[in-house]
Amino acid sequence: MDKQSKNFLEKYLNNSSPTGFESSGQQIWLDYIKPYIDEYFTDTYGTVVGVINPKSKYKVVIEAHADEISWFVNYITDDGYIYVRRNGGSDHQIAPSKRVNIHTDKGIVKGIFGWPAIHVRHGEKEQSPTLKNIFLDVGCTSKEEVENLGVHVGCVMTFDDELMDLNKDYISGRALDNRMGGFMIAEVARRISEGKDKLPFALYIVNAVQEEIGLRGAQMIAERIKPDLAIITDVCHDTCSPMYDKKISGHQKAGDGPVLTYGPAVQNNVLKMIIDVADKKKIPFQRMAVSRATGTDTDAFAYSNEGVASALISLPLKYMHTTVETVHKADVENVIKLIKEVILEVKEGQDFRYIK
Repeated sequence: MDKQSKNFLEKYLNNSSPTGFESSGQQIWLDYIKPYIDEYFTDTYGTVVGVINPKSKYKVVIEAHADEISWFVNYITDDGYIYVRRNGGSDHQIAPSKRVNIHTDKGIVKGIFGWPAIHVRHGEKEQSPTLKNIFLDVGCTSKEEVENLGVHVGCVMTFDDELMDLNKDYISGRALDNRMGGFMIAEVARRISEGKDKLPFALYIVNAVQEEIGLRGAQMIAERIKPDLAIITDVCHDTCSPMYDKKISGHQKAGDGPVLTYGPAVQNNVLKMIIDVADKKKIPFQRMAVSRATGTDTDAFAYSNEGVASALISLPLKYMHTTVETVHKADVENVIKLIKEVILEVKEGQDFRYIK
């Protein structure tokens, strides 16, 4: 990773982009890819799309999602404490003792998730963190004082944690799910541009919003673009870290390469093409299976517009939906390589139907 990529990675991942409030991160992302695309457009809710060869009729999408899980201010007590509501799959168990940034019209307000000391929680049944008992302290003693800071019901907040290297091979931080995907597709666009690779189709580099609350951004933009092919990247679980049951979750390990998913939403001819490219280019990969949906934006693209040939290339991730999400640097590089090589393999007008 060169200095330019590293600076972008740190700036993009350290920025807060809560679901529904992604615009600042989207601007960072767009500013980075502008030199490598021919044009761009955005939609009403904030999805950003860079396009290479926009006049071509055959349309290929590479996509990630931009939003991160977060919290909403839900209730402010008379004595100045704040109770919260999830925005996406936020984990109440990790909240106590965490610092947060509350996003207000007056700027960032700092807060903390307070929690009583261990020696006052004794008893036959110790209380665990739940949505009913976790609370924020912003250093105020009344509701009026809280509101004077600019904090009100509906303000969104994110944990105050930044990206860091973990030993030499790993990157750890908040919201690698899935701004790391946004980083990777931006790098694909950069490498195609700098390599002067000529594409016989239109390539849409899509950074979609609102995945964490039900693939909403992908649903909207898929209907607008109407692509012929969609390659999605997101994260999946590293099941070799503690507390996973591989009989249920399968075997995927950070450092062993991109993960390719088998499942109904994944078009098998597209998947075969990806595997053939990985084999030919000697890019390591892993496999996983899903019962019905992939749980990613792949589902939104696959089942849009009477069906879009779609596949998923995942980045193994430790500790999903925590503030210490962790990925292996080699996997990041190999996902970028694999997506780029797959794009270069696609033919103009390629028909992925099983029966013709």
